[in-house]
Amino acid sequence: MIYKKFLSPIGTLTIFSSGEGICRIDFENKNSLEGFEEGNNVYIEECIHQLDLYFKRKLKEFDLKLDLQGTDFQKAVWREISKIPYGKVKTYEEIAKLIDKPKAGRAVGQALNKNPIPIIIPCHRVIGKDGNLTGFGGGIEIKKFLLSLEGVKI
Repeated sequence: MIYKKFLSPIGTLTIFSSGEGICRIDFENKNSLEGFEEGNNVYIEECIHQLDLYFKRKLKEFDLKLDLQGTDFQKAVWREISKIPYGKVKTYEEIAKLIDKPKAGRAVGQALNKNPIPIIIPCHRVIGKDGNLTGFGGGIEIKKFLLSLEGVKI
């Protein structure tokens, strides 16, 4: 697995590729790089290009080859949140219903906590049923920034 760092408006993002696609994006200082090799490939370059356009408000939908590792439930949640349009939000309970697990709102939250590719898989677009911004791997301030960038009134 290789990685490359990308300086973004929300801090340095570390983008990882397995060689099969993008498999992880870490927020600044979130994980150790020990055992990984700094490098570059077509997947990382395209990811950086699309993230750059996203932060400039010139891209609303990512089109990247992803190499997702997770349980079937996690992947179902990640696929569903990937359908949330730019500038829109859904609740954990709405996602649970959409994946035919109407009582699994809390489990949806746990799957989002394990989302390996934030921003691309837009877990920042999932909020509490009362409209509150809830947990986010990059922190609530980054979640607010991303939603504001997309024009969501918070």
